[in-house]
Amino acid sequence: MKLLLTSAGISNQSIMDALLELLGKPIAECRALFVPTAIYGIGEGPSICYGVVTGRIGDPFCDMGWASLGVLELTALPSLKEETWQRWVNEADVILVGGGDPLYLAHWMRQSGLAAMLHNFGNEKVYVGLSAGSMVAATDFGGKSYGLHNLSGVEQGGLGLVDFAMFPHLDYPGFVNNTSAKAEEWAAQMPVTVYAMDDTTAIQVVDGEVKVISEGNWRRFEKS
Repeated sequence: MKLLLTSAGISNQSIMDALLELLGKPIAECRALFVPTAIYGIGEGPSICYGVVTGRIGDPFCDMGWASLGVLELTALPSLKEETWQRWVNEADVILVGGGDPLYLAHWMRQSGLAAMLHNFGNEKVYVGLSAGSMVAATDFGGKSYGLHNLSGVEQGGLGLVDFAMFPHLDYPGFVNNTSAKAEEWAAQMPVTVYAMDDTTAIQVVDGEVKVISEGNWRRFEKS
């Protein structure tokens, strides 16, 4: 599976070019599925979800002229027959995984069965993460959560699609927990290499090869 792990979406032409390279065809010919589940783990989730889908909030992600765009709500999947929702995933060219609460998202990725399915895809499928949607691709995301859910005793780790961790929204104005100093502190506690990245940066992963796409600032904290 090919991955494009963003901090804020398709925020500039460099990231757009990387996405088009991964897709191998125009966006207008690609079928997309958007996973909004993480958004419900933070305040104002429903209105944020609407804004992301319609393109009224943030950088381009859903509202990009896809051939089709479906919404895949993970909390609904356990009550559906697997052959029903797995067909939707199989038919999609790209899976767009939105931001929000990483712990909540990782839990429902596993609970729904989507996590297991993602591990079986080859390079015919593209995973595009936004913030928490990128963080959960790692083996470890530090168990980050907003704490607005009532889940308890859930697994703290990520999906293990990549062997590094991500710290998004680096030095974003007003985000006091996303400063360079906070990123360095967090990276020191993590058992893997950490990429801290601002909202103009993304990480492309193809066949295990990592490439940083950036028009801004990022830092790599190597785990020795």
